[in-house]
Amino acid sequence: MGAQVKKDMTTGRITLPLVAFTIPLVLGNLFQLTYNAVDSVIVGQYVGEGALAAVGTSAPIMNIALLFISGLCMGASILMSSQYGAKDYELLSRQVSTTFLAGCGFSVFFSICTMVLATPLLRLIQVPEEIIGEAGVYLRIIFLGLLFTFIYNFLANTLRALGDSKTPLYFLMISAVLNIAGDLLMVVVFRLGVMGSAVSTVISQAFSCLLCAVYISRKIPLLNLGRKWLVFDKKLLGKTISYGSTSAMQQVCLQVGKTAIQAMVNTRGVSVMAAFTVVNRVDDFAYTPQQNIGHAMTTFIAQNKGAGHQERIRKGFQSGLFIEVIYTIFICAVIFFGAPFIMGLFTESQEAEVVDLGVSYLQRIAFMYFLPAFTNGIQGFFRGMGDLKVTLYSTTMNMLGRVAAVVVMLMICSMEFASLSWANLVGWIVMLLFEVPLLVRQLKKV
Repeated sequence: MGAQVKKDMTTGRITLPLVAFTIPLVLGNLFQLTYNAVDSVIVGQYVGEGALAAVGTSAPIMNIALLFISGLCMGASILMSSQYGAKDYELLSRQVSTTFLAGCGFSVFFSICTMVLATPLLRLIQVPEEIIGEAGVYLRIIFLGLLFTFIYNFLANTLRALGDSKTPLYFLMISAVLNIAGDLLMVVVFRLGVMGSAVSTVISQAFSCLLCAVYISRKIPLLNLGRKWLVFDKKLLGKTISYGSTSAMQQVCLQVGKTAIQAMVNTRGVSVMAAFTVVNRVDDFAYTPQQNIGHAMTTFIAQNKGAGHQERIRKGFQSGLFIEVIYTIFICAVIFFGAPFIMGLFTESQEAEVVDLGVSYLQRIAFMYFLPAFTNGIQGFFRGMGDLKVTLYSTTMNMLGRVAAVVVMLMICSMEFASLSWANLVGWIVMLLFEVPLLVRQLKKV
């Protein structure tokens, strides 16, 4: 098989190549987040508070499905990175085809289930009846495009496992532009409301998926498998499920915790729901680059683990933490000083209560982002080393701590909306208390 080397991270310099690999990852995920943010901005400005709340309250359920799929792809990509670093291209090709076939089957099944259960799930998290109709329409349309979501995530993660983080970015940029244009056309011009916003998102995802598939078939000989796309290796499937399901469970656990918090917030009225929708969008934009730096560390460490380069693993981890801290200093300043402007982007001028609630939350949480900078770096290390159980357990403890704090602060003590930021802090502290001793022990072995 002709192997086209994309980016071998097992030789050469460390910090600058890691930064170069991270930047497209960060930009790509920010463009992906733009899908949801644009929905919220346009729906909030041109449809109203109720529609904004419908989109926002749908997000936790939607994200559970999307993150489960991306978690499966991420788990498989760790195996691919290790196989690529070891230069075992035959095993890599079987890994790629097995993951693709299993993932497509799962995505179709999951899509059907989630479309059928959309309304019961919305009622489970106590969505008010006046917006449950719009929220249900939004969810079903998004779930209809779940197969596109899997195929794109699978292809993009495969390219990243080979060290190519730029190509998926280009396709996401195109997709994001299409999504914005589609939202403006369907929501502002055709006045299709929440339904138009969801249709625009699915179409843009499908186009991004198509572009990525065409590029791989024409430009990447290593992944131009032909009939080998139909190879299904049961032994590899077992290991893939082990990695992928652990990674997926971690992603889903995080979102289940957010959904539980959303359910409690939903009891506080539409204005609080709308404010929570916006701060979650902003929080995602601030937090996702930290996750992406951790994902870049995962690829680097997995490739070097496959190649048996122990010293580069340690240096890659140190460089990754340095990048995390530099980014966090920047985002802390942006969120704290820009909170009023940011909240104003998402709401109409007369909805002052929503703006005030959001600003108080954002200015408190801005300085807390240093903790997840370290938790994401540590998780990137353990994923790269193939110890995904640590990341699952630490995420579970994070969300249990956060949910418990929300119950006490919001439901029992009836504290103000901004207290939700302190709940995040509790979760991150619990997470670090679990991770740091394990990290010290593992680094001694490297």
